[in-house]
Amino acid sequence: MVAVLYDIHGNLPALEAVLLDAAQAGAERFVLGGDYALFGPWPAETVERLRELDATWIRGNGERWTAQPNDAPEDGVVRSAIGACRDELGPELVGELAALPEALVDRTTRYCHGSPVSDVRSFFPDPRRDDDELLGDAVEDHVVFGHTHIQFRRRGSSLGLDLINPGSVGMPFDGDSRAAYAIVTPGDEFELRRVAYDNEQSAAAVRERFPEFGETVARRISEAQFVT
Repeated sequence: MVAVLYDIHGNLPALEAVLLDAAQAGAERFVLGGDYALFGPWPAETVERLRELDATWIRGNGERWTAQPNDAPEDGVVRSAIGACRDELGPELVGELAALPEALVDRTTRYCHGSPVSDVRSFFPDPRRDDDELLGDAVEDHVVFGHTHIQFRRRGSSLGLDLINPGSVGMPFDGDSRAAYAIVTPGDEFELRRVAYDNEQSAAAVRERFPEFGETVARRISEAQFVT
């Protein structure tokens, strides 16, 4: 089986909890959907741990922004986090992550970060008018994405494709602080999963390690909401 991990954001304890749960569920391979290091308390350590896996990687906006800070929003938290992430990863690894492919098509499933047309525009639990536009030329049975940090699954668009957000491993925004991910069975069935871990430890760590932006990120980890 395959485990699908998105939006880890440098939260190593959350990642370790998910890897243990995935192993117990029988997962042997991984699809990694982007946003591996940015904002979290352990950016380099998280990427190092991910590199130990039998995994296929794609790029998220976090990797793009870290390599090209001028692409990121003019926001103090974002810009401070990018600077810290660049220092922690070093230029070679920053460039390597930014060069990852934007999408992966595996049999009946397309994996992307935000949507097939963007790494920052994405789908939401309730249908929206731009669903068809965001699907672009996708024709696969399943479209798997992240970015919003909200775990859900629904039929999307007039094409009836299956939209699946595995949720965020390291920083959920759906009010549930447990780490979120998905398992894919050999028959291409998706199971959304949650795993408890000590999220307050991670919140305290980012607050201590990166005080220039850590308070905001700590609240996001603690409250499982996007707070400013």
